[in-house]
Formats: sequence, structure tokens, C-alpha cells
Amino acid sequence: MGLEFPAVLGLAAGFDKNAEGVDALAALGFGSVEIGTVTAHPQPGNPLPRLFRLTGDRALVNRMGFNNAGAEAVAERLRRRQLARRRSGRAGGTVLGVNIGKTKVVTEADAEADYRLSARLLAPYADYLVVNVSSPNTPGLRDLQAVERLAPILAGVREEADAASGERRVPLLVKIAPDLDDDDVLAVADLAVADGLDGIVATNTTISREWLRSPQEQVDAAGAGGVSGAPLTRRSTEVLRLLRGRAGDALTLVGVGGIGTVDDARDRLAAGADLLQAYSAFIYEGPLWPSRTNRALAGARRPVGAA
Repeated sequence: MGLEFPAVLGLAAGFDKNAEGVDALAALGFGSVEIGTVTAHPQPGNPLPRLFRLTGDRALVNRMGFNNAGAEAVAERLRRRQLARRRSGRAGGTVLGVNIGKTKVVTEADAEADYRLSARLLAPYADYLVVNVSSPNTPGLRDLQAVERLAPILAGVREEADAASGERRVPLLVKIAPDLDDDDVLAVADLAVADGLDGIVATNTTISREWLRSPQEQVDAAGAGGVSGAPLTRRSTEVLRLLRGRAGDALTLVGVGGIGTVDDARDRLAAGADLLQAYSAFIYEGPLWPSRTNRALAGARRPVGAA
């Protein structure tokens, strides 16, 4: 994508929703930090409690609902960060991804305009942009993964990002769900290649409870939401392999979902990932985990022809 990542493993979106800790998180050893999901308008998210552990599965269940301060407030925070870094001579550094999603109260018919507004405000500060159409916690959002609905959104975001960023081209990716069937995964790959997207982030959380081993009463107590962590490993790897087999080397693929060990990370690279992200393992393993993992992966890259 024309970017230099200091390490292959980055922090997935969802942890730093409002760009409040980018540099501190990078200092823990992440090679990139993806903030958000940010929506065009501020919103409080779903009622508390909305984040749960299933420790027997090394999993999380979340129904956060894109709680964030809105694109204008986040853009202002990133602007101040950018100025401070320039003044201190620290321009550059960690790769910053910005993940954008649809405001909950916005209708599907107005989704493109909503994404456009976020892109217009945030693209000037992003090293790359990710269009999130795959969270299970915003009603109707996953319907936008259908290629006929996704295509105009991606085109609109691309147009706004280009206009807002001047001569600098901001890479654009889309984040998809593990719950798409294989044909739909391939259709998104085809769309991404045809429309000149830079990459795909695979995958978001799952609404499936198929692979959980936790007692049913614990699962029921956690309630609705997306599952992340170890139960996602198999399907996320399958989706990544499908994407690489379809797109060849035309796309940058970011593998995320169920990466908890160095072996998991190496398996995802072997399946076709160029970059990796994690969230749940960071919660379970603690603040030394990203640095430790990236040291173990130093020099690791996707094998040529991996699929």
C-alpha cells in the first residue's frame, strides 16, 4: 500500500475508538494502530454492560454499538496530535489506520453520505482508511456487504478521501464478516479488485456460537453480540485463504480474528495475510504481548504464492 510498517502485528479497531491512545499503544510494540470504529455523528453505543469474557474459550463477546465521539471530534484530536508530532520532530512513526462505520440512526438509503462525511473529515490524518460494513451490533450494517450496496459506498469514500487528502493517496480497505458464505467472500474480493481497492481486513467478529465450549449458561448470560478471540481462528483463516486464492497479489490482506499465539500468527501469514491485527489476545495476555509477539515474528512475511 506504499506504507512501511515497523512490525507485522497491529492493534485492531475497537480498542481505541476515539484516537485517545495511539502513541502509547504503539509504544507497547504494535506495528500499527487502527482507531475507531468512528461514525460521522457521535453516538453513545448500546446500554451497559456490553463487553464480556468467555474465559474458557479465550473469547470476548461485545455489543458496543460503535460508541464514539463522532468524526469531527476525532478529526480534531488527530489534527492536534499531528501538529504536536511535527513540532517535536516526531512526524511519521506508527502507521495509523482509521476505521469508519455507519451512524446507527442513519438509514441504509443515506449510508453513502454518512460514510462520505467521515472520510472527508478523517482521511487527511489517516495512513489508511477502512470501511466497516461488518459489525453485528449496528442494525442492518451487515446488509451493506452485498456488492450492489457496497460498491457505491466504497466509490463515495474513495472520492472524498482523494479530495480531502490532496496529492497524497490514502489507501482504502474494507472490513468483512466471517459469517459471509464463501460465494459472498469471493464476490467481495472480485469487487475489491475491480474497483481498485487496496485491501481487505478479514475478519470482524462472528454472531455464530458454533465453536464455543463455555457452559451454555455463561453464553446466555453474555447475550447478543459479536464473538472474538480463539473461536474465530478457523473461520477467519478460511476466509483469508479464500480471498488470497481469488485476488492473488492484487490486494493487501490484513488477517484478524483469533490470533492469540505466535503459531496462530504464522499460520495466518502462511494462509495469505500480509499484515496481522489482534484485540482479544491483547486483553487476555496483557501489555507485554504485542512487543513479545512482534519480536518473535521479526522478519516474518507472507510466503510468495501463499493461498
